Amino acid sequence: MKIAIPENKTFMHQCIIPIRWGDMDAVGHVNNTNYIRYLEIARTEWMLQMRDASGEAYPAKTGPIIVNVFCNFYLPMKFPGNVIAKLYVSDCGRSTFDTWVTMELEGQEGTIYAAGGATVIWIDMEKEKAVSLPDWVRKAVQGEAV
Repeated sequence: MKIAIPENKTFMHQCIIPIRWGDMDAVGHVNNTNYIRYLEIARTEWMLQMRDASGEAYPAKTGPIIVNVFCNFYLPMKFPGNVIAKLYVSDCGRSTFDTWVTMELEGQEGTIYAAGGATVIWIDMEKEKAVSLPDWVRKAVQGEAV
C-alpha cells in the first residue's frame, strides 16, 4: 500500500544525509529501516532550527512524539552517495501536524527515490496527554516568522 504525499504542503527544510556503508543491506541497497532514520534526521534538524529561532528552551515539560510513520520506496539507494531530504508540513491542528519528506540523491536531483511522512503530536510529557501546540511551533508550521 502506498500512502500519497499531499499536493497541499509547505516546504520547510532541506538537509544532506551521507549514506553510510553500514546503511546497506545484504543485496546492496540502503536497508528499509534507514529510510525511516532519514525521515527522523530531516524532521529533527528542522525542529531544532525552529526551536532555536524561537528562543524556547528544549526539552520542556511538553514536546513532540510521533504517532505514525511510513515510507514509500520508488528506487533503491546505494552507497556511496548523499541523500537530499526535503521536509514539508501540512494539516496543522490543535495539537498535531503532519511532516512529509522526499528523498533524492545528489547528482540525481529531481528523481524521488523515496518519500514518507509522520504525524507529530504535542504532549504533556508527565501526563502523556495531547496539549495545544506552543505558539512558536504553530507559527513555524504555518509558515510565519518565529
